[in-house]
Amino acid sequence: MQRTSGPVIAGAIALVIGGVQWARAALLVMPKPPRADLAHIELGRPALPPLTYTVFCLRYEAECRPRRFFRGGPIRLTKERWAELDAVNRAVNRAIVPQPNELGLAHEEWLINPARGDCNDYAVSKRHELLQRGWPARVLLLSEVVRGSGDHHLVLVVRARTGDLVLDNLTPEIKPWSRAQYGWIRMQTPRDNRMWATTGRSGA
Repeated sequence: MQRTSGPVIAGAIALVIGGVQWARAALLVMPKPPRADLAHIELGRPALPPLTYTVFCLRYEAECRPRRFFRGGPIRLTKERWAELDAVNRAVNRAIVPQPNELGLAHEEWLINPARGDCNDYAVSKRHELLQRGWPARVLLLSEVVRGSGDHHLVLVVRARTGDLVLDNLTPEIKPWSRAQYGWIRMQTPRDNRMWATTGRSGA
């Protein structure tokens, strides 16, 4: 499969971040903190990760490398981090041409920065780009959800102190998780990204 090169996405992000007027506009749409009881997704019992995630880890070992020492909790979302988060979200959404997988689970792959891809590719590419920029793995959580149509979907959840935020290829807007109208199934755990857990609530 043809891929979009890392420097292309990095350049696009740099251009976006470099625009002072754009950055100021982006800060205006920073999500307001949700109610305290809805700030973070409630994690339940341990769950098996998706099979395709296991295959992904065999292909991209560095993305799934265990972090043995857990330090800190949710990240503080400064203006600079918000601008970077918004830039990565928009750049990856623009760089990958949507191509739904119509061949079923047996033909599903999670690829970083492909030229064409589905929700899984967008989510792992955003996580990769943020990891490359020094964001801690404990706050970048792949999450499986169900859309209103009944289709399963993958998004990236960023665990900020003010609440969990959803980076989604279906919208350029970064939303608090409680405003994303999905049923939440399972997601990576902050202490060990190789482990997944069920999630306790649905979005509003």
